[in-house]
Amino acid sequence: MLRLRGNTPATMDEKGRLKLPSSFKAELEAFAKGEGGGVARHYLTSLDGRSARLYPMPVWEAIEARLAALPSTNPAKRKFLETTAYFGSEVEPDAQGRFVVPPILREAALLTGEVAVLGQMDHLAIWNRAGFERRLAAEPLGADDLAQLADLGI
Repeated sequence: MLRLRGNTPATMDEKGRLKLPSSFKAELEAFAKGEGGGVARHYLTSLDGRSARLYPMPVWEAIEARLAALPSTNPAKRKFLETTAYFGSEVEPDAQGRFVVPPILREAALLTGEVAVLGQMDHLAIWNRAGFERRLAAEPLGADDLAQLADLGI
């Protein structure tokens, strides 16, 4: 089971490459080896253009399998697929553990300079660091959020 957690600050270089932090790189490589080894392929996308999401390919393929069960006329499915396709691309890390964030996603999410790479259990979220800190301040975890989590036993 994949367990990506925590925050590791990183830097996007001038060529739009992001080096996977070593803690996440090790976990992703171990997961890939457990899934048959080979090259660690990922799907890099966004749901809204504000941040990037890096999914190991087996996790993304499981999402696609669940979506395939929905009718093609389902509006939520269509919107999800259009958005994730627009921002998305398959990526593989190079020998140094870097992957290129496509210009469309890099520009939309302002992924330049310092970024925050956040473990989200089965994928990584990549945010412009200053933008993420502003979001945390503007949208704090509140009483309603905690009540919903309590309903789930968390």
